[in-house]
Amino acid sequence: MGRFSLPDEKPGGLDSPVTAKVMKYGAKAQVAVFRLTGGRVGSTWRIGAGFRKPVPTLLLEHRGRKSGRLFTTPLLYLRSGEDVVIVGSQGGLPKHPQWYRNLLAHPETRVHLKGRRDVAVTARVADPDERAELWPRLVELYADFAKYQAWTDREIPVVILSPRP
Repeated sequence: MGRFSLPDEKPGGLDSPVTAKVMKYGAKAQVAVFRLTGGRVGSTWRIGAGFRKPVPTLLLEHRGRKSGRLFTTPLLYLRSGEDVVIVGSQGGLPKHPQWYRNLLAHPETRVHLKGRRDVAVTARVADPDERAELWPRLVELYADFAKYQAWTDREIPVVILSPRP
């Protein structure tokens, strides 16, 4: 384990209520700063594997599948041609993130990228061949994705966001 890398085994506190609250409020702060600055601040992730190799982040809007409320979540992303690719890793926790389940129910949404607002996209889960092609690129982008996959029994979903006209 390097100085700024995650341990090979899942840390016990990752799924604690305290960690969940810290992540929730950290995400809210990142969304606010990203919006305020048009992404000049808050558009890169510099934690874990991102410390030495910062990773681009976007803001994903998603509608609650039960509540109908609009939520905004900051996520790491990979560009793949015209598409944007996101990962439902949730730090290797046993359940898929809420935003993923919300996108399954409401796939037409918007993302905010640095310097661009309101990019209309349609979300779909990568098929097995697409996932096989994208996963190594995602791990190259952010090495901790490989650790998250090793920590969980679920297959971490890869979601492709394609621009709408």
